[in-house]
Order: sequence, then structure tokens, then C-alpha cells
Amino acid sequence: MAKDSASDPGHSGRPELRVLRRDEWDIWYDTLIRAFGAVAEAPEERELWDSLTELDRSLGAWDGDACVGTAGAFSFRLTVPGGGSVPAAGVTMVSVAATHRRRGVLTSMMRRQLDDVRAWGWPLAVLTASEPEIYGRFGYGVGTFHVNAEIDTTRVRLSVPPGTDDVRLRFAVPTEALDLCEAVYARKVSGRPGMLARQPGWERLRVLDPESDRDGGSPLQCVLAERDGEVAGYARYRIKPEWDPSGPKGSVLLRDLEALDPAAQAALWRFLFDIDLTSTVKAYGRPLDEAWQHQVSDIRRCALRVRDSLHVRLVDIGAALEARTYQAPVDVVFEVEDAFCPWNAGRWRLTGDIKGASCGRTTDPADLALSVRELGAAYLGGVGLEALGAAGRVRELRRGALAEAAVGFASGVAPWLPHGF
Repeated sequence: MAKDSASDPGHSGRPELRVLRRDEWDIWYDTLIRAFGAVAEAPEERELWDSLTELDRSLGAWDGDACVGTAGAFSFRLTVPGGGSVPAAGVTMVSVAATHRRRGVLTSMMRRQLDDVRAWGWPLAVLTASEPEIYGRFGYGVGTFHVNAEIDTTRVRLSVPPGTDDVRLRFAVPTEALDLCEAVYARKVSGRPGMLARQPGWERLRVLDPESDRDGGSPLQCVLAERDGEVAGYARYRIKPEWDPSGPKGSVLLRDLEALDPAAQAALWRFLFDIDLTSTVKAYGRPLDEAWQHQVSDIRRCALRVRDSLHVRLVDIGAALEARTYQAPVDVVFEVEDAFCPWNAGRWRLTGDIKGASCGRTTDPADLALSVRELGAAYLGGVGLEALGAAGRVRELRRGALAEAAVGFASGVAPWLPHGF
């Protein structure tokens, strides 16, 4: 998940803030690790984050020679409703040293970072939060959720669609099958809002397998689903053996599962359910609307738990709202509050449908009033504008405008972030 550890009401006396240099990375990263409890990462994990860090998009706060604050951004492309791919800053590695809280360090980093994202011409910033309460005041809204499940496979059966038995499964070495799996993933990206087009190097994250991260589980395993000799899906997982006096009760720890069609997806889930000497499948960070939830015989024995995932910040409202499509026609004027990025504040007219959209400044009377945080929450189509209205977060100024806009903003599939950063 994204790395953040900060708490700061924004007082004065700030350390120097500057773009990270190559020779400062180790000190900078050690500051981050200390903020997360000072538990050292495996060398291969540290090396990967070193290689992925974009120095020119990373900030350090310095008190003399001491690094006391960190913040980074990755250059992502994020799928939005309609299948478009939009530049987005993946905010990450945010921390403030415990010795320098309440000095404005976090606020200054967030201020500089959003100014930079605007200068880069990117309409969005996104993050995952270790402490969700931190980022609302900087205009981030929770835009996607995911499901964690612990499925009792001794009691739960899976009903599979026609064609499942035609899918061939075979084991593969995770690193050797990486290109085949990435090809499947790449074909899936445009079909679901919230997914990230993986840039070079990011594929390594999904097969990183330090022993210190296995929590008693096996090395990472991989199974490929094939049809007519072509790979149609994959699953990566571990097995965690466990026994009690009555026999085996091991767990399948699912890391990734992607498939190009319902039969391949069902074949992979059925395989996980049927692994010998196990009684539980533990699947974390899965889409809210994944098909297996409608194929199980007893959803209560799947122990579902919903959790926030991607937090979304509109940096350029006009460009962001124009970048996606709308599943029903919309013609609405928003009165937007944005104290942290005042260039967004004011009235915006959005006109759009399934073919495209335009959004620009207007002096017309507003139909809906809300803050940029609510626009971020609703942006990917997984959080309803009407739900935000019922919570008192969106005010309807023209009767019927909320329902009209809510239908247009919705997504036919639940937005989903496939992995943290």
C-alpha cells in the first residue's frame, strides 16, 4: 500500500523543502521507514522502491542535514469511466518525523506537491492512506473501495458457468510467467475505472517475494488458465499450512487473480477452493462486484469486509471532468469549494454523455454545491452523488439536478485499484 505517516496542523517554523537528489535517497527512505516503525525491509524490496522512485517528483523536508519529511509521486495513468487513460500523480511515501510534528511540514509538502502536479498538466492526484483522516483537508475523497474475504471452503461451494471445464490450468514459475500475466493484465486495464496502466518496472512489484513477507506461507506460486494454447488468466498465491488434532486446515493466501472471460476466472477460483490440505481462501483487496460473490453457495461464510482504497483529488476540475464519459446525458452547473487549490473554486458547467464531455467556467446559476472532495469521491463512479447528498455533503440548488447528475456519474462496473503504491 502507499506509504504515509503524518499528522500536522500546519504551524510555522518549517524546515527547508526541496526536490530529492540521487545521493539523498537512502537518508530520505530511512526517514520514511523510521516513521513506519523502523522495521527494515528486505534488501530486494528496498532495491525495488529505489528503482521506482522518481527523484524529480519526490520532496524532502530538511532540518540542517537531517531529513524530517518525505513525499513522493509516481507517474501513473489511471482508467476513468468510459475507458480513457488519464495522467495521475500517485502520491506516496509521505511521512513527517516525530521530532518535527506541528511545524507545518505536511501542509507545506502537500501544498508544493499539488502546485507541481498542476504545473505538470496532470488533472488528478491519487493515493492510498494508512490514516484516511489525514487527507480530506487537502481535498482528497475516497473514490474506490475493495473487499477482503476469508472464505470457508469446507462449507462454501462454487457454481461455475458453462465452459469452465474447457479451461486448462498449469503451474508456472511466477517470475518466468511474468510477461504472460502482464499481457492479461494490460488487456483488463481499460475495462474498469481505477485500474493503473503499469509502467516499466512495476510488474516486478507483483512477484516480489521476500521470505520476511510470507508470514509462514510458502514461496509465491502461480497458476495459468489457458484456452486453445493462449493464456486467458492467472492467479498468484501462497499456501500457509496449518494443522490441528482433527487434521489439516491450511489457508490459500491470494495475491492476484485476473482473467479475460468468466470461464477462465471461475476455473481459477475453483482451483483455489479445491487445493488439498486447505480450508480457507483469504483474498484481500478484491473488486466490490467480482463474480465469485454471486457464485458461492453461502456468502455469509465468506466473511466479507469492505475497506477504503483509492483516494482521489481533482487538481484541474475542467480537464478531469472532460477526461471521462457519462453513462447518461448530464448538463449541470457545480458550485465548487476548494480552499486548498483555489484555482478550482467557483462555478463549472459540465455537459456530457457516453461519447464525451466538456467542462468550463460559467456564470450561470449553480445546480449543485459541493467541495472538491465530493467531486473526487464521485469521480470514478463508485460513490453515488445522491448518497453524498443524503450525507449532507452535496446541496441541491435546482430540483432534480442531483438525481440527473448521479445517473450520469455512475459506473457500470465498480472502480477498483488493483494494487497499492
